[in-house]
Amino acid sequence: MNPADLLQQLTPSPAMLLLLTALIALLESLALVGLLVPGVVLITATASLAGHQALSVPLMLTAALFGAVIGDALSFWLGYTQRERATRMWPLSRYPEWLAQGARFFHRHGTLSVFLGRFVGPVRPVIPLIAGMLHMPPRRFLLTSLVSALLWAPAYVLPGYLLGRTWQRLPGLPESLHPWLAGLGGLVVMLALIFSWLRHQTHHDGLIYRAVAGLLSRHPHGRRVWRALARARGREAPLGTWLLLLTSLTALSAWTLVILQQGGPLPMDQRLDALMDGLAIPGLNVVAEGMARIGDAYGVVALVLPWALWWLIRGRLDVLAHVAGGLAGIAALNTLGKSLIARVRPDTPLHLADSFAYPSAHTSTAVVLYGLAAAFIARELPLPRRFWAYWGAILVIVPMALSRLVLGVHWLSDLVGGALLGLVVCTLVQLAWQRQPHRTLRPCPWPALVTASLALGGARFMWLGPA
Repeated sequence: MNPADLLQQLTPSPAMLLLLTALIALLESLALVGLLVPGVVLITATASLAGHQALSVPLMLTAALFGAVIGDALSFWLGYTQRERATRMWPLSRYPEWLAQGARFFHRHGTLSVFLGRFVGPVRPVIPLIAGMLHMPPRRFLLTSLVSALLWAPAYVLPGYLLGRTWQRLPGLPESLHPWLAGLGGLVVMLALIFSWLRHQTHHDGLIYRAVAGLLSRHPHGRRVWRALARARGREAPLGTWLLLLTSLTALSAWTLVILQQGGPLPMDQRLDALMDGLAIPGLNVVAEGMARIGDAYGVVALVLPWALWWLIRGRLDVLAHVAGGLAGIAALNTLGKSLIARVRPDTPLHLADSFAYPSAHTSTAVVLYGLAAAFIARELPLPRRFWAYWGAILVIVPMALSRLVLGVHWLSDLVGGALLGLVVCTLVQLAWQRQPHRTLRPCPWPALVTASLALGGARFMWLGPA
C-alpha cells in the first residue's frame, strides 16, 4: 500500500469527525481536564477535516454544542457533589491559583460569568466547577450554559471549517496531494498533543514523574541517579526534557539507519516529489524562496541580532550563550551529517552544488531557533497558557520545512531527519539551561524586538542572494 492510500484510510470518517468534535468540546469544557487540553487547536483541526469532506455544517455545530453543554454539566455536577475533594485533585492541588482566578471572576460577574467564561480561555473549564461548588441553581446554570454554547460553537467551528473548504480549492493544487496534506496536519496535531500530555505528566505531580520517582527511590543507585537529574536538593528533575531527548535521539538514530540502508530516496520521497512537480499555485515559489532566505545563515543572524543586542545590554550573557551554543551546535552537526551521509538532492541548483540533502539544515535550524524561543517564552507563562508558545513555534517550523519540498531541494525524509536532529540539540540546550536557576527574562520590550527582527529578516529577503 502506498503512503497516499494509507493516509486516505487514516482520515476520519464523517461519523468519527462528529464524535471527535463533540468529544473535544466536552473535554475543553470539562473541569481539570480542560485546563490541559488545547481545545482551540483541536477544534480547528477537526473542523478543517470536516470542511474538506464537505460535512454538514449544522451537524458539526450541533456536535460542538452538545459536547460543550455536556462538559459544562459534568463540571457543574463535580463541583456540586465533590466540593471539597475537587480542590485536592490534580492539577488544582498544585495550581490553586487557577481556582482562585475563577472564583474572583465568578464573584465579579455572578450568573453572567457562566456565559462570559465560555470565551475566556484560562477560566473556561473552571467556572462551571465553581458554579457547582457555590450551589448555583442547576436550571439557571444549564440555561446560561446553553445560550453561551449557541454562540461559542459557530465562533470556534466555522473558521476551521472554512479553512478546510478553501485550501483544497487553491488553483494548481493536485487532487492527489489532498491526502498527504490531511495526513500531515493530523500527524502534527497528534504529535503536539502527545508532547503536551507528556509535558504535563512529567511535572512534579504528574503520573510519569511520580512513577519514575517511586521506581528509582526503591534502590540506592536509583536514588543517586534521581539526585543527579535534579542537580540540587529540593529542585524538580527535568524529566520531561530528558524523555524528549531520549525519544528524539532514538528516533533520529533509527531514521538515519533507514536512510543509510536505502542508499537513495525512499519510496515515499519519490512519490511525493513527483506530486510536487504538479503544483502550480501562483506565488508559492516566491513564498518558499522567502522562507528559504529567512531560514539560512544570514536570515537567522538577522532574526537573532536584535535579541542578542538586548541580552548584551541587559547583561544576560547566560541566555545569549545558550542560544548561540544551540545554533552553532546545529550548524556543526548539519555540516557533519551532510558530509558523512552524502545524500544527493532531488534537484541541485548552482548555489547548492557543494551541499548534500540529509539532514535538512533549514528544518533543523528552525526547530532549534523557534523551539528554544518557545521554551524560553513558556517559562514566563502560567502552565495553562504555555502550549500557545509551542503551537506558535510549530506554525513557523512546518511551513519553513515544507518550503524545501516546494523548491525541490530536499526529500521528505530529509525534513524528518532535520526535525529530529533539531529536537536533540534543542533538548540538550534546555538541559544545560536547567542545571541551575536563572533570573526571569522580563521585562522585555518584545514588540520592538519582534519588529526589528522582522525588518532585518525582510532586508535579508530583499537584498542578498539565494538561500
